[in-house]
Amino acid sequence: MQVTLKLFATLGDYLPPGARSNQIELEVPAGATVQTVIDRHQLPPKLVHLVLVNGVFVPPSERAGRALAPGDVLAVWPPIAGG
Repeated sequence: MQVTLKLFATLGDYLPPGARSNQIELEVPAGATVQTVIDRHQLPPKLVHLVLVNGVFVPPSERAGRALAPGDVLAVWPPIAGG
């Protein structure tokens, strides 16, 4: 099934070749979870801060059990400081 992965700020460096505008369409197996996709792209845990699926926050405790559906958009942000 296809899902969209969006990585923001410094996480954009972890997108595979062919990514455009900080996102890429991925083919993932049925039943793939948020954590499966995070692990597959070797995102450092300390940089995976804010995770949304279709604009809805997924807390760290739910990422391993939150299955993705065809067409879902998984967006990940690192911690960002600013003022």
